[in-house]
Amino acid sequence: MATTRQLHPIIRKKKKGGDEGHHGGAWKIAYADFVTAMMAFFLLMWLINVTSPEQKTGIAEYFNPITVSQTTAGSGGVMDGTTISPPGPLSSDNTQIRVESPLPFAPRNEQNDNTSKSKEQEEEDLAKAVEEEMRKKEEEAFKAVEEKLMESVAANPELKLLMENVIIDQTPEGLRIQLVDRDDRPMFALGSAEPFDYTRDLLVLVTGAIEGQPNKVSIRGHTDALPFVSPQNYDNWDLSAERALASRRIMRDAGLPDGRLEGVVGRADTDPLFPDNPTDQRNRRISIILLREPVPGAADNATATPGDGAT
Repeated sequence: MATTRQLHPIIRKKKKGGDEGHHGGAWKIAYADFVTAMMAFFLLMWLINVTSPEQKTGIAEYFNPITVSQTTAGSGGVMDGTTISPPGPLSSDNTQIRVESPLPFAPRNEQNDNTSKSKEQEEEDLAKAVEEEMRKKEEEAFKAVEEKLMESVAANPELKLLMENVIIDQTPEGLRIQLVDRDDRPMFALGSAEPFDYTRDLLVLVTGAIEGQPNKVSIRGHTDALPFVSPQNYDNWDLSAERALASRRIMRDAGLPDGRLEGVVGRADTDPLFPDNPTDQRNRRISIILLREPVPGAADNATATPGDGAT
């Protein structure tokens, strides 16, 4: 008997998701690369926005193989030692940072003393410069007075012979004009305070020569060492003082204001013009001193010692 074989249908089971071989997880990698690129792009845009032109130049030079720095120090890097972040309490815009600190072993009070001394030295130098300039102008003024007086005397035929009776020099006090007795031409009658006419004329010329100057004036009378005998106890002190006062009156009438007088004194024979010969007639004289102007701001305005001094 023939055997009958029954055919059964073949059923194939197909797993779901069979398309994964074509559409697998590779897209995730691509997406991650895209996100990374975008982050890099936005980071680049931020860097361009916050960096200065100098920093951009430094970045460009960094990627230039010819000019790239070989140093590993921060100051030789791309940013040249600076930061792109907002400046904080310890940051600086300068490419060089200099730290200054007081010198060791130098106390602060010593530095202050040095500064104070420096200012005092500057003030002292300024005061000296002012004084030098003032004295220079004063010397020029004194020279002009001397020239004017001698020209006036030489231009007067009657007084020209008295030029040797006029002695002009400069002392620490100022310009000294002296009318001295010489030969047979005394300034006053012997033993008297009465001046001769030519003495009056000389005093008028002296007044005219100094009237344009602001300096104070001192008038002093001098005698020689010969004793003066008088029953009224009249001596060389009285005689020298009266001669100085007589000279003041003549100069006042010639236009010298009393406000310019610093003093009118008699010195007798205490300040001889020729100390080695105290009886010399030339010790009998009238001294008119155009005093030096005090230096502004000077603590002590006195510029000389009392008296005329000897020549």
